[in-house]
Amino acid sequence: MNSKILVMNFGSTSTKLAIYKEGVEVVKSSIQHNPEELSAFDHTMDQKDFRKRAVIKWVTDQGYTFEMFDAVISRGGNCRPIPGGIYEISKAMIDDIYTGNYGVHPAGLGCVLAREFGMAYQMPALTAYPPITDEFCDLARYSGIKELKRISSFHALNHKAIAKRHCEQNDLIYENENFVVVHLGGGISIASHLNGKMIDANNALDGDGPFAPERSGSLPVGDLVKMCFSGEYTEKEILKKITGGGGLMSYLGTSSALDIESRIDKGDDYAKDVYDAMAYQVAKAIGGAATVLKGKVNSILLTGSIAHSNYFTSTLKEYVGYIAPVYIYAGENEMLSLAENAFRYLNKIESTQPY
Repeated sequence: MNSKILVMNFGSTSTKLAIYKEGVEVVKSSIQHNPEELSAFDHTMDQKDFRKRAVIKWVTDQGYTFEMFDAVISRGGNCRPIPGGIYEISKAMIDDIYTGNYGVHPAGLGCVLAREFGMAYQMPALTAYPPITDEFCDLARYSGIKELKRISSFHALNHKAIAKRHCEQNDLIYENENFVVVHLGGGISIASHLNGKMIDANNALDGDGPFAPERSGSLPVGDLVKMCFSGEYTEKEILKKITGGGGLMSYLGTSSALDIESRIDKGDDYAKDVYDAMAYQVAKAIGGAATVLKGKVNSILLTGSIAHSNYFTSTLKEYVGYIAPVYIYAGENEMLSLAENAFRYLNKIESTQPY
């Protein structure tokens, strides 16, 4: 098939766009939005028309029209929990995204616009393995307080793509293997993959696990409660400390691993301690994920932007190399992963799941 795919991935301050033809990337860009410009919108979902104009201009600037695409696929938004797979973006999915009941992320806007483009130009509007993808085992859902339930909210798209890619490159069958997959980005997620299912993972959006460049991860619960009721912070300010202002940002005032490693190279001992502490916490979480698999781990797979760092990955290997062989697949891989899912659908290799 001579198929052309438009791929969209909306982040908090960026709109990532790509065009793929015959499974090969033709062009890819990341449009960076001025935070001050975005601050004019009271709610993330209010950015729809702003983001739509950016997408239309980019497509036009590349010399394409929407009639030339065979499908559009967006990174998934926070809809209700669903099994992993490819989905046509339906009205019901959009309605769930708009409620905010399952979290709010700019990727939801990508789904909204993908559906609008699909309806306007009569092409499939797709998403695949959204962050809320839920393949948890029942035991993973218990939190310790009856009223609170652990949910599946992590980098499911990249986790699944990297695990499958590792299997393809090593002549393995994903459904027969056990992996611990670690996404090292602005948020950090560690998941236990058991025979083709992601049965447990930390909530990388706003919940638990190791601290990350922009997220606090698990916190001393009692002290957090006291902070919430101290009167010093609003609910919005507390949430910002957890997501966006936590982790490396809280300790060092930056979420850039490159900047922090530069500081370490210049002799900043405090930066080194903080960075090493993040690696320490990630390693502990990998150990926990391996325990969920009862120690039967075929490989540990590291992905995400920080996987480019030899300093960080070498530190992790020192901690967890005894568990299983460690493989590195650096980069986000999300655009390619989305495109691969769209082509599998168009070539009738994989069908869409019902929402």
